[in-house]
Amino acid sequence: MSGKVYTKGGDKGKTSLIGGNRVLKSDIRVETYGNIDELKSFVGHLHDQTKDKEIKTQLYKIQVLLFNAESLIAAQPEYKHADKLTPITDTDIKGIEEQIDFMQEKLPALKSFILPCGDPLISLSHICRTVCRRAERSAVRLAQTSEVNENVLMLLNRLSDYFFVLARYFAFINGVKDIELKS
Repeated sequence: MSGKVYTKGGDKGKTSLIGGNRVLKSDIRVETYGNIDELKSFVGHLHDQTKDKEIKTQLYKIQVLLFNAESLIAAQPEYKHADKLTPITDTDIKGIEEQIDFMQEKLPALKSFILPCGDPLISLSHICRTVCRRAERSAVRLAQTSEVNENVLMLLNRLSDYFFVLARYFAFINGVKDIELKS
């Protein structure tokens, strides 16, 4: 990337979609890919905090998937080169499911609700989970008025489960007990 970072093109509250259409920055499409971008940044923070090389690799792959999901959302519906964007595949979804299953097999059964705390990696995983759920909600809202790739919706749904299980897995591998909700 060369040149100036600022273009002044968004000074009046509009931005360009992939394909060139200009929309308000408050548009649900912009909100959706912005939420995915925020999730991608938190995943990067989580990546930087863990020392586990396998989890680092997984989180890097998730960031790439989120980048691709952002592109699919940021493309205007009639974008004629949409086939050139990197898709989210069934294999990508299955890979997330396999990671969830691998971690889940090692964890004790849940007996109550747990609080998102106990260790910085645990709480950061829960932040990723909640930001992911917000991104999913905005993608579902977008899907009510515009076509949204169903694998993007599935990816966001699986990732919220992934981050929940990852939080518990961090607790397990670091010897931290789940903080159960007590009323």
